[in-house]
Amino acid sequence: MHIRTIAAFTLCLILATLSQAGAASDFPHYWDGREHISKPDLSTVERIRFVTTVDYPPFNFVDSTGRISGFNVDLARAICNELAVTSICQIEARPWNELQPTLDNGEAEAIIAGLKPTAALREKYAFTAPYMRLPARFLTMRDTALVEPLANTLDKKTIGVIAGSVHQAIFADFFPRGHWVGYPSRELMLNDLQAKKIDAVFGDGSDLSFWIGSPDAKNCCAFTGGPYIAPQFLGDGMMIATTLENGELVDAFNFALKSLEEKGTISELYLRYFPVDFY
Repeated sequence: MHIRTIAAFTLCLILATLSQAGAASDFPHYWDGREHISKPDLSTVERIRFVTTVDYPPFNFVDSTGRISGFNVDLARAICNELAVTSICQIEARPWNELQPTLDNGEAEAIIAGLKPTAALREKYAFTAPYMRLPARFLTMRDTALVEPLANTLDKKTIGVIAGSVHQAIFADFFPRGHWVGYPSRELMLNDLQAKKIDAVFGDGSDLSFWIGSPDAKNCCAFTGGPYIAPQFLGDGMMIATTLENGELVDAFNFALKSLEEKGTISELYLRYFPVDFY
């Protein structure tokens, strides 16, 4: 995903506030409503310090007042509130390359920054269930939407992808008959879409959602077709990581995440920070 500037993100939030009050969302549910998770006893826990970064808006960034903000930050606060442990919760910003050492040396209890749960990391960390997945999406001009089923349509269309990206790999695997063109940059690809030199682009839904709502897009475009989760390419989603020794916190976080999903809190945070629904 491309790193968006805080200024552009702030503008998107303003647009969202003005235009999306009361908007509905297709934000997915990750928990089976019939699944029961008991609330863990955290009475012996003295501190829960989350570490994150500040260079990945809208998940983690510094706002105009110098305060750590973002979806992940508000989610961490909501988790602490749900567990009734706000008094012992802390959120600290660190550079990305310091997150794991900070967890390893005991300076923090959890990472909430989109750390991917690779096989190697699962040997040293415990991860929660996912709280968000970032799907791939097709983007077209509003007046030239692709016709479903897409598998029968794409062999007659030209689709832009970022050359060498995971989304190029997803497209080639899911749509072997489709014709794609690789671009060296997102800007060139989206310019060609607006100029109708290509029929659609295929890329990260969350990143494209911010471009859709930006002044550069000029209200030209919209998502076509459904979201493509593709865990074999995109991973299992965003999770919270703790050390194996702090495994009881995973149970606590999972309890809170399930409860927050049922209450609609996570969906509300999603609508707050993402101006255009990418699901």
